[in-house]
Amino acid sequence: MKIYRSLDVVPADFGPSALTIGNFDGVHFGHRQILRRLKELAGEHGWKASVVTFDPHPTRLVAPERAPRLLTTPERRAELMRGEGVDQVLILPFTRPVAQLSAEEFVSQLLVSRLGARAVLVGDNFRFGRGQAGTVQSLVEWGPKYGFLTEIVGVVACRGRVVSSSGIRELVRGGLVARAARQLERAHGLEGRVVGGRGVGSRQTVPTLNLATTAEVIPANGVYVTRTVDLEGAREWNSVTNIGFRPTFGESTERSIETFLLTPLEGETPSRIRVEFLWRLREERTFASPEALKTQILKDVRAAESYFRRVKTWTGRPLTTA
Repeated sequence: MKIYRSLDVVPADFGPSALTIGNFDGVHFGHRQILRRLKELAGEHGWKASVVTFDPHPTRLVAPERAPRLLTTPERRAELMRGEGVDQVLILPFTRPVAQLSAEEFVSQLLVSRLGARAVLVGDNFRFGRGQAGTVQSLVEWGPKYGFLTEIVGVVACRGRVVSSSGIRELVRGGLVARAARQLERAHGLEGRVVGGRGVGSRQTVPTLNLATTAEVIPANGVYVTRTVDLEGAREWNSVTNIGFRPTFGESTERSIETFLLTPLEGETPSRIRVEFLWRLREERTFASPEALKTQILKDVRAAESYFRRVKTWTGRPLTTA
């Protein structure tokens, strides 16, 4: 898959393309339905399955007070799109000139002239152009004029619930990571550097990997069954992760994300990891002593091991991540 980060580097042969446009934050179940149909349509006509997404999120420019915290970076979005067979992604910088394009200019100058759109697939609430004046009906009307077909994908539900990025953000922030995973079709993950902690936990309880992340959507404080991935190697571990302020060791204003690996770490400590949240075990709470906390951690470990055994029983194979 090819990734372009500005219009200046988009090649002349970007098209002919089957194109979808949107923020695609989280690349959730609903987005994947669009991407799968995009790939199917592109294959039928010999076009390139192409995606336009934005960085930053358009509301950060036009209405910053309403800008959402995002589940995924543009790079992570592109990585997930690769898994759906997308051929090329344009991460379009959302600038004032882009925001000032009229709806028809957005279609004629960008989608058709620069990106060679032969088909445009969007959700039924898609809006575009200056003042969000363009609608899906605009695309339907302009399609014959500019030589592309328009396909509208309706609302997608999972277990009777409408799937949306905003809804998934609320699930994650509320600690409902298993429900969020169903709607994402994968576990929500936090990526970042492994950093040194205060050292108290490793001396008095169990050693952990401490994650420093710039992620914007973080699960509620508590203890979780997780899967930890080495982003610079081929290693993965089942794990237990605590998010919170470590109240047993005194008051702290710095929220920490600490992960205990269920199997011993062999080789070098990873420098960058992704921690994927599978199930919430309990809330964070204060213990009478470090010894009492260590006892609870060992109970959490046994609960996590039981979780992974059940997953293997249900699926016939160990849990895998995406």
